[in-house]
Amino acid sequence: MNKAGDTQREDKVNVLLVDDQPARLLSYQTILAELGQNLVLARSGEEALRCLMEDEFAVVLLDVSMPGMDGFETASLIHEHPRFERTPIIFVTGVHVTELDRMKGYKLGAVDYVYIPVVPEILRSKVSVLVELHCQRRELQRLNRSLAEANARLELANTNLQAEKTRELERLNKHLKRANAELEQTNRVLQSEVAERARAEAALKDADRQKDEFLAVLAHELRNPLAPIRNAVEIMRRSALADPQLVWSRDVIERQVKHLTRLVDDLLDVSRITRGNINLSREAVPVATIVARAIETIQPLIAEQRHELVVEMADETLEVDGDITRLTQVLGNLLNNAAKYTDPGGTIRVSVRREGTDVEIRVRDNGIGIPRDLLPRLFQLFTQVDAAAHRAQGGLGIGLALVRQLVQMHGGSVTAYSDGPGHGSEFLIRLPLRVRQTRVTMTSSSHPLDGTDATRSGLCILLADDNRDALDSLATLLQCDGHEVHTAADGAEALERAAQCRPNVILLDIGMPKLDGYEVARRIRAEPWGKSTVLIALTGWGQDEDRRRSREVGFDTHLVKPLDPDALSSLLARLPMAAAREA
Repeated sequence: MNKAGDTQREDKVNVLLVDDQPARLLSYQTILAELGQNLVLARSGEEALRCLMEDEFAVVLLDVSMPGMDGFETASLIHEHPRFERTPIIFVTGVHVTELDRMKGYKLGAVDYVYIPVVPEILRSKVSVLVELHCQRRELQRLNRSLAEANARLELANTNLQAEKTRELERLNKHLKRANAELEQTNRVLQSEVAERARAEAALKDADRQKDEFLAVLAHELRNPLAPIRNAVEIMRRSALADPQLVWSRDVIERQVKHLTRLVDDLLDVSRITRGNINLSREAVPVATIVARAIETIQPLIAEQRHELVVEMADETLEVDGDITRLTQVLGNLLNNAAKYTDPGGTIRVSVRREGTDVEIRVRDNGIGIPRDLLPRLFQLFTQVDAAAHRAQGGLGIGLALVRQLVQMHGGSVTAYSDGPGHGSEFLIRLPLRVRQTRVTMTSSSHPLDGTDATRSGLCILLADDNRDALDSLATLLQCDGHEVHTAADGAEALERAAQCRPNVILLDIGMPKLDGYEVARRIRAEPWGKSTVLIALTGWGQDEDRRRSREVGFDTHLVKPLDPDALSSLLARLPMAAAREA
């Protein structure tokens, strides 16, 4: 136990700070020093209980995740004691708290949660309110004792001085009126503080909503200029460039566009992580497929860095029950980090094996390694290896936090190991193994996107976008693939051109003037000729709500800018067979 400050004044109250990490205790002490109260530090639940047996505390700031006795168990023991059943507790946590955990905390007596990293103003405000409430309760107790003493004097006066009964009663009544007036004033102050707290909570929710809206708008505005840049790079790639410097410049632009696109996606994933708003589409997924797809996404970076990639898979029949896109993203993130933080010519190993009822996927490298003191918080949001000591590689520091979130949503775990700087690192993913069952392959489908993979050309395509560069560059790419391309610069023109040329495929930007993409899609679907037309939304908006809206108005596919030209070509290659069936 450690009391902050050398002296205690009678007008100060005690605030108990409980955390197993001295650094965080020091930060809480620094933040709350401005309140001028007695700050008592405890490094475990047991030490906190001993402090409570010795002193009275206005509020307890309690870490949820502690070795031995965690925050929930400590809170339960505190409120089981009659002396402390009303002592307010603020939980401090560094991870996302589910509604179930939040309900559990409130049942144990928590009045609030504070998330790491702690915002000093918010923490001081929360603790200040509870300290003030404690002081007012203490003042109320003093008033109650005063009233009890007055009643005792009244009884003594009635016994000994019957003659002065009327005068004494009048005096005591005046005293009671003053006390009641003070009590009423105190109640009004409490009600005002409760209302202020409700307003503060509403303001925090509004700020969180505005943050999500800002991230979505930012992602959209960044994706719009990225689309024509990527299209232009693809046009340059399909042209023979004689000048080596032009080839080098094209490759630089392509790499940086991919990097910026990844940062945009990471921005949106921050919001999804904090709100727990990531949905999984589960199916039986071969682990070998996950590994193959992840390697395919990272292969250009591995080739650029001249790394040796070794894959060891003892059993290629292993399966898990999961979302193949998200699991590919998990392994791709780990491989991307291994490639970035390993010097050129390094070695990266991916090994897969069965361990009991789990499948283990290991990613090892002989790169720069990870400092030991960083390992415990490596999977927290915005944690990055010290750029000054280990070569800055860019990024927002949320990739590993997303990895842990996705793995846990699949019922698994992820851990990191390293012997320190210069000794490489290893990441271990454990996922529940799926018991294989006989699967029936369906061979028929009536949806226009379920055609064969045979490559065909000559589609009639209408492309609509109010960004002229994006419109012209994508039109050029599609014409290079042998398609007949018509263009429109706004929604009204797109509707008119569609009625004239009756295209097989229409790629519509959503945010267009005159008529937006949603309204154009509705009107096309209402036309007899438009029911079999393949509608593809082409937009910088990529949130789940945006995809839901596009499905509701009749879009077959929702593509987010900037497009992968190869992915678009693959998609269009499957359409001619289906279009012929609909004709």
